[in-house]
Amino acid sequence: MPKAVWNDLLIAESNDTVLVEGNHYFPRSTLRDDLIRESDTQTVCPWKGTASYYTLEHNGQISPDAVWYYPIPGPKAGMVRDRVAFSDDVQVID
Repeated sequence: MPKAVWNDLLIAESNDTVLVEGNHYFPRSTLRDDLIRESDTQTVCPWKGTASYYTLEHNGQISPDAVWYYPIPGPKAGMVRDRVAFSDDVQVID
């Protein structure tokens, strides 16, 4: 089962991930809410749409914009709706 680990903490785990452009997109419901806070950062992907971000924070350790998601995915990116992916700060283990 794919797992997302940050600083030895399991932050998401699911058998229902979607692989897009080399990134596992986990169901948003599997992400630990106690470790995230909203970020003001946004980026644009030509086909997935506008990405929003969460910052990871725990015991004084911070990883800015380590989690991203597409609140309103583009027409060809429905597979990432209600899912999150992670920066290189997060280790995804298949």
